[in-house]
Amino acid sequence: MSSRCVLVVEDDSAIRRGVVDALAFAGYSTLQTGKGGEGMCLATTATLDLILLDLVLPGAGGFDILRAVRETRPTLPVIILTARGAEDDRVQGLRLGADDYVVKPFSIRELLARVDAVLRRSPERPQPIAAVSIPGGTADLERREVRFDDGSRVELSEREVELLRYLASHPGRALSRDEILRHVWRLDPTHLETRTIDVHVGNLRAKLRDTGAVPRVILTARGKGYLLAHAP
Repeated sequence: MSSRCVLVVEDDSAIRRGVVDALAFAGYSTLQTGKGGEGMCLATTATLDLILLDLVLPGAGGFDILRAVRETRPTLPVIILTARGAEDDRVQGLRLGADDYVVKPFSIRELLARVDAVLRRSPERPQPIAAVSIPGGTADLERREVRFDDGSRVELSEREVELLRYLASHPGRALSRDEILRHVWRLDPTHLETRTIDVHVGNLRAKLRDTGAVPRVILTARGKGYLLAHAP
């Protein structure tokens, strides 16, 4: 039995229910929604292995969701569910980075075969980062502590571990406060104050002894966000 999770974003409740039941029977775990906004949130934050994505949705459209997924989770497989004859939609979806498409009406056998095929050829999910090297020590994310070469240790909170791991998972890329809030805090930043990110970064820098006039571990990219200076 498969333990992989598939997100089904489809506004037709009958189709969605049939797809979810078929996936469950095949051994997949599922998340589902018929709303574009909720689909956007799940697609960019939930722990997933594949997305089945309808294009015509209330709220955010399928192409909007696909763009967001490719920006934030470039290796996550996406299969588009599209209406018969919508060639332009299929072409645009593939150009935006969809891995495959299934034309409605479709057979469950075909859908499951395409899901299996896409998952087989997709890159494996990278192993979680266990440790990050810092000047004068190591941040052990498994033990939730920083060990310094002088023998001293500092405990990290669960949120600090998640923040440092997310930074380390995107080496060389400045991460905006909105992105960090969405992926580490699992919150929609639209109506929230992102100052909390700055506070947590400041606290984490203190624990990493990264409090000099020019930080050496967690760098600030002016107007963009934060990035880790060193790969794990």
